[in-house]
Amino acid sequence: MTNHNTPAVLQKDITDTVNQKVAAMQQDGLALPPAYSPANALKSAFFAMSNAPGGNLLEKCTKESIANSLLDMVVQGLSPAKTQCYFVPYQTQLKMTRSYFGTQAVLKRLSEVKDVWANVIFEGDEFKIAIKNGREVLVSHETDFSHRDNKIIGAYCIIEKADNEQVLTTMTKKEIDASWSQAKTKNVQNKFPQEMAKRTVINRAAKAFVNTSDDSDLLIEAINNTTANEYQDDGERKEAEIIDEIDQNANSEVFDPKPAEVIEPPIDPEQQELITEEQPEDDPYA
Repeated sequence: MTNHNTPAVLQKDITDTVNQKVAAMQQDGLALPPAYSPANALKSAFFAMSNAPGGNLLEKCTKESIANSLLDMVVQGLSPAKTQCYFVPYQTQLKMTRSYFGTQAVLKRLSEVKDVWANVIFEGDEFKIAIKNGREVLVSHETDFSHRDNKIIGAYCIIEKADNEQVLTTMTKKEIDASWSQAKTKNVQNKFPQEMAKRTVINRAAKAFVNTSDDSDLLIEAINNTTANEYQDDGERKEAEIIDEIDQNANSEVFDPKPAEVIEPPIDPEQQELITEEQPEDDPYA
């Protein structure tokens, strides 16, 4: 059921709902980043939703799903204005998804995380790891600027803890592709494989830290919810497989669900998901 209230009334109702829930969560121990302004983040989010290329998401999506996506955004201390998150409509249900920058920002909120970064391994690179005390450690990664046009063969993420220990997570391209195969939309991965490979390995690295963290359960729940938004569950995958099988029959008529529209601030590469054939594919880094 879509919304029929006026935009101003709808935004006020949703904002009041989100603020009330956040206030209750803060009483239960949730701590927002010191410099974070929920009000500014909500304004940025409403602007992005109202001006989506595919239409006004405030009119298309349910009030409950909009409120839940904004609540997840605020709890994680994210803002569309900083290219940290964007909004994806699946029919009438709105989901919030983190960008590469947003995932880094959220990880740094965890008490034991000091810093986090990721790199792509290209064909021709010299990448060496070792096992010390049962853990992977980075020995060396030698690359060249010219390798950036070569085939991607893997990626790795390093999370530096508060005690300066560096925890390494590596993924081969085959493992990255397996993760991408479960994604609800895949055009972004095809257009910007380097940045998406980094985000994928960061998400993999984050799992152990997120689910063993002593930080607020409310924050952890929001982080996990947002990560799950990007991927199909078993039921969705089964439905997709059935549709693919039917589509192979030229005489069959099936409902073809439209791909999710990705709404993201313009400098994030994931925004390119929205570009249509009539629109020029501008370089997001230009």
